[in-house]
Amino acid sequence: MRSIFFAILVGLVGAALLHIVIILTLPQFTGRDAYTRVLGLLEMDSFFPLTAEPGPTGLNNADPFLRTAVCSFSVADAPARFVGRDAVPFWSLAIFDSGSNEVFSMNDQTAVNGDLDLVVATPIQLVELRKSPPEALAQSIMIEMKDEEGYAVLRALAPVDSFEELVRTFLAESRCEPFQR
Repeated sequence: MRSIFFAILVGLVGAALLHIVIILTLPQFTGRDAYTRVLGLLEMDSFFPLTAEPGPTGLNNADPFLRTAVCSFSVADAPARFVGRDAVPFWSLAIFDSGSNEVFSMNDQTAVNGDLDLVVATPIQLVELRKSPPEALAQSIMIEMKDEEGYAVLRALAPVDSFEELVRTFLAESRCEPFQR
């Protein structure tokens, strides 16, 4: 009797684990994961602002107080640089790899002088940059990303309507581009 109970318990635990694995990997098999959706915006190396209504890829800006922009990038040929000047009450940036795993995040409180100035590079590119750092990167935060492709999500807070134009300008003027020496 104990062996039957044990077999049923092992079967139930195995079935539960199998269902969890299937649910977690389903977006990658269907092409509806976040990275695929960002690539569908066809805006490589520039921030693309999201609207309240879902776009063709299904991405939207659902929070009434945050404005969001996304950018897909590649560090295969050159590091990627993210630049934005602080003029809003709050901003945050999150960097994700192609598997939608968060690699790095920061906000205006953790940035140098409150400005967005970040360089994402492969380990080899980062070593080269640190050997002879360009003057333009003196205040930049440099992070390593093992994956060659990824995307960034930039969010800015508009707590009241009077900040709306300021936030939209901040997102429009923020840059996501390959770094050229």
